[in-house]
Amino acid sequence: MQLHEYTSFDGLGLAQLLRAGHVSAAELHDAAVRACAAVNPHINAVVELWQADCSPIDSAAPFAGVPFLIKDVAITMAGRRSEYGSRLGAGHVAAADSHLMTQLRQAGLRTFGRTSTPEMAFATTTEPVLYGATRNPWNLALSAGGSSGGAAAAVAAGIVPLAHATDAAGSIRVPAASTGLFGLKPSRGRVSNGPAMDEIFSGLGVQLGVSRSVRDSAALLDCVQGAMRGEPYVTAAPRATWLSQVDVAPGRLRIGVQRDACNGARPVPAVRAALDASVRLLEELGHHVEEVAPDLGVPWDVFVQANASIWCANLVPWMDGVAQESGRAVSPDTLEAATLACYRYGQSVSAVDFVAALDVRNTVTRQAGALFGRYDVLLTPTLPDLPWPLGRYGENEAALDGLGWTARLFEHSPYTPLANVAGLPAMSVPLVQSADGLPIGMQFMAAYGNDGTLLRLAGQLERAAPWGQRRPPVWAGNTEN
Repeated sequence: MQLHEYTSFDGLGLAQLLRAGHVSAAELHDAAVRACAAVNPHINAVVELWQADCSPIDSAAPFAGVPFLIKDVAITMAGRRSEYGSRLGAGHVAAADSHLMTQLRQAGLRTFGRTSTPEMAFATTTEPVLYGATRNPWNLALSAGGSSGGAAAAVAAGIVPLAHATDAAGSIRVPAASTGLFGLKPSRGRVSNGPAMDEIFSGLGVQLGVSRSVRDSAALLDCVQGAMRGEPYVTAAPRATWLSQVDVAPGRLRIGVQRDACNGARPVPAVRAALDASVRLLEELGHHVEEVAPDLGVPWDVFVQANASIWCANLVPWMDGVAQESGRAVSPDTLEAATLACYRYGQSVSAVDFVAALDVRNTVTRQAGALFGRYDVLLTPTLPDLPWPLGRYGENEAALDGLGWTARLFEHSPYTPLANVAGLPAMSVPLVQSADGLPIGMQFMAAYGNDGTLLRLAGQLERAAPWGQRRPPVWAGNTEN
């Protein structure tokens, strides 16, 4: 199978080729390995490759034989390394599959490697000391976003059609916007984090993936939704499949448009122009669109501090467990300056501080509920800026404490954390490109549990303004005749 053929299909398309007998799972794996060899030296997205899975293929599985990559955090695969992007966890080998990994196997996906993440997924760029910076296939001097930057760069460059990703403050949507992909953050409780974790960052984190097509993300959600016994959050599945929703017209939606972020940040001109173009498209499709200025219910600095308390307090027992297992000490020799600062900040968070942070979460969640009583969907830019140059995110990080690092993360992506705090579904859609060809993502958010509203709208947008044929300069399909 030639790489230009392999990269021309999404995941469901490759599975259909296998079912029709036009290609074997071994041929798909070989194409993915060749694609990785062709582009990964340029983008540094994949940190480890594994041998082909030779177990029998269930041709009826939705993604039968499709090559897949998992992120180096939050998911475990028996016998494979899971290092959290950190020197502290270097060499750690998972003892068992997590529930999500089991579901991915049952979906027919053939996982053959893992993608880079910032240390402990504590950034919306992917520039870890352990494996080095992941580069954006659209411009190698720019960040691919984070914390699922390795996943996004790998999909955007054509190594795989979709890849596992996580999102605790925008880590699916930010890299999707940075690399021109579709990224869906499902509602809290849709996808299991068990059995090792009951919740990620006190319910702020979720798992799914990034993809080049809406239908791949929808089908992936069909495959991995559902709870293990004992899950802390369970969100009921719909009667119809998520995949079927993609082809259903969304009807006339009430869409609120937020221009300036809740911290007062204004989008740069290219992003403002992309937002205007998106509004025009929505109006042409018959939706009611009006300006809105959402209120979080608390001042921005209180919102940031609450998130810092939740994140950093959760980090402490996680890091202590990794240190105990690895036999290494938590120190500047094993952790990056920002991660160590967050760890120390977490140690200072009292139980009272933590409960106060959860109270802020409740206030913000109630405010979001009121907002989505008036609107079906909230539209914002995914990011206020174009992808940042590599190195900018970490400037002077040694001078920041955990609160300061969280504030920097939220400065980079101020539109995305609301969905995590309130547990809402949200998606980044690659509707527009800048004048110099960089992708610009638009974020759409809906009420809790209304993932289907987003998928119906995403399908409509993909049909009206297709993005599937856009190719970055670093593209595996261009490397072979």
